[in-house]
Amino acid sequence: MKTTSSCHIQILPETVSSRIAAGEIVERPSAVVKELVDNSLDAGSSLITITVEQGGRQLIRVTDNGSGMSPNDAQLACHRFATSKLRQESDLLNIQTLGFRGEALPSIASVSRFRLLTQSSEAVVGTEIQSEGAVAWSNQEKPAPQGTQIEVKDLFFNTPGRLKFLKSVGTEFSRICLAVQQAAMVHHSVHFRLIHNAHTVFDYPETPTRLDRLVQVYGTRLIDRMLPIQYEEAGIQVTGLTVSPYHTRSSRTPQEIFVNRRAIKNTTITHAGYEAYGSFLPKGRHPAFVLFLDISHGAVDVNVHPAKREVRFSQADVIHAVIKSAIRQPLKNQTNANIGLESAEPPSGPTSAVHHTTTPVSSRKPEHAINTKATASLFMPEMIQTVTTSAETLQDTTSQESQQSYAQNPDELQVVSLGQIHQTFLIAQVNGELQIIDQHTAHERVLFERLWEAWQHRRIETQPLLIPEPIDLPPHQCDLLAEYLSELAKLGLEIEQFGGRSFVIRAVPAIFSAMSYDTLIQDVLEDLAEWKSQDSMDAKVRPVLASMACQSAVQAGRPMSEPEIKALVIDWAREGHPMTCPHGRRIALRFSPHELDKIFGRA
Repeated sequence: MKTTSSCHIQILPETVSSRIAAGEIVERPSAVVKELVDNSLDAGSSLITITVEQGGRQLIRVTDNGSGMSPNDAQLACHRFATSKLRQESDLLNIQTLGFRGEALPSIASVSRFRLLTQSSEAVVGTEIQSEGAVAWSNQEKPAPQGTQIEVKDLFFNTPGRLKFLKSVGTEFSRICLAVQQAAMVHHSVHFRLIHNAHTVFDYPETPTRLDRLVQVYGTRLIDRMLPIQYEEAGIQVTGLTVSPYHTRSSRTPQEIFVNRRAIKNTTITHAGYEAYGSFLPKGRHPAFVLFLDISHGAVDVNVHPAKREVRFSQADVIHAVIKSAIRQPLKNQTNANIGLESAEPPSGPTSAVHHTTTPVSSRKPEHAINTKATASLFMPEMIQTVTTSAETLQDTTSQESQQSYAQNPDELQVVSLGQIHQTFLIAQVNGELQIIDQHTAHERVLFERLWEAWQHRRIETQPLLIPEPIDLPPHQCDLLAEYLSELAKLGLEIEQFGGRSFVIRAVPAIFSAMSYDTLIQDVLEDLAEWKSQDSMDAKVRPVLASMACQSAVQAGRPMSEPEIKALVIDWAREGHPMTCPHGRRIALRFSPHELDKIFGRA
C-alpha cells in the first residue's frame, strides 16, 4: 500500500476550535447575556445585575451574589467542556440545570476581552481571570464580594465579520431585554436589574408569586386581558396565562414557552396554542400566551440545540393534546359564561378587540355614524385579482370575476346600496354590476392609498387627540420605538416618550378615526423591526402605513347604515376598484349582468 507523507486532515488549533464553538453559542450580545444569567441562576443567586453599553457591543457585565467559585474551579470553568452540571453520560438524560454544556465561558472569552471575578463563601480571597480573545490568560488573587462578576468587553473585536452582521443598538438591546425578562418570568424569587448606558431600564424585585412577576414585566393592561391556566394531565402540569378570545392581537407577541423553567421555542406547543383557539381566532389575529410546562426531565431532550433554544419531546403528540386542552379550558369557561361556546361573538363596548368605532378622534360621535368626510376621499388602485373558472363551473352557482377594468368616469358612478351581510360584507350595485365587498379591507385600502399619496408628496396631515392616548411597552420594545419616533412623526403618528416604559400618542393622521392604539403600536413595532433590512425609504414606509390603515379601518362585525355603505363603496370605486388590501386580502367579488345571466341559465 502506497503512503504519502503529506497529511490533509489536521487537528484544529485551540483558538480556531474555540471560535467555531463561539459561532454556535455566541450569535449576538443577547446570547452572552443569556448564558451568563443562566450560570448565575444555577449558582443560587438572589440578586442579578446586568449592565450593558451600546447594546452589548462595548460592554456586558453580569454580577450575582451566588455561591461563587474557588480559585481552581474558576480556572477550570474557562476551559472547554468543563462543567459542574454533568458527571457521567447518563446525566444527559436528566438535565435539571440551565447551563450544562461547559462551553459558554471559553467561547465567550474567545471573541471578547474577558474578565472574571469570583469568590466562594469558603475562600479567604477572590480570584480574577482575564484574557483577550482567549489567547493570553492571567490569573491573580483579588478581594471580591461573594458571588461572581463576568465582564465582556468589545464583543467580536477579533471577528469583524461577525461584528458586521449585528443589528442596530436598539435592536440588539431589545433582544437582551427579552432574554433577561424571560429569566425573570421563571425565577420570580430572584431580583433582576438591567442597566443600559448608565440608565436603569428595569428593576424587578423578588415577588411572592409568578403572576406578580408577570405584572412587573407586561403591566396590568395586558394581564387584565389574560385568562389563568391551571391544568394537569399525563404527568404534565401546565400553568400560565392566555389571552381572552376578545383581545387576540395582530402581533405574535408575547408567545412565551417555558419547559422546566427553560425558555424555549417549539412548533408543537405553538401549533397547539393556535389549535386551541379554533374559531375564537379571527383571521389575521394571534393569541398571546405565557405557558409554563413542568414535565419529567427524562421525557424532554434539551441537548438538541447549541444555544439550548429548542427541545425535543419523547411524546410530542401527547404534549400537543395537553397544551390544546389546557388553553381550551379557560376559553370555554369564558365563552360559555358570556355567549355560548359555538356562536362566540365579541361583546360590544370599548374593550372588544374587533369592535372599534370609526368616528373622528376629536369628537367621539355615536358609533353608528361613519366618518363620511374621511371616507368620501380616502382610497387608490394596485393589483386586480381575478378568479378564472370554466363555463361548467359557472353553471355550478359560482361566478367568474369580470376581466374588464372599469371604463366609466368616476364622476358618473351610480351606486345603489343593497345592505350588509353578517355585519361584514356590503352588497351594492355599481354602474349595473353587483358587488360583494369586504367592508374592512375596502376601507383599509382607501385609507392606505390616501396615506401613500400624501406620503409621496410629503404632506400627511395630522390631527391632535383631544386626550393623548397612553401606552405601556415591555422594555425590549421601548428602545426600538424610541429610535424611530422622528420617522413616525413624518408619517403622521406623533408619539412622545413619557418616562420609563410609557409613551403617549399625541396625534394621528387626520383621515383616521378611533382605533385600538395598543394593537396599532404592536403592528408598527413589527414593521420597524424590519427597517434595517430594507434599502429604500418607500419599502420601509409602506408596511407601516398599511398597519396604520388596517387599525383605523372599519372592522368586521360593525353594523353600517345605508348612507355609510354608499359612501364607502363610492370611495372604493373612485380609487379604481382595487381588488386587494395592502396585506393582500381580497376586497370584492364583481358580477356583471351577463355573468348573472349565465349563473341562472339565462345566457
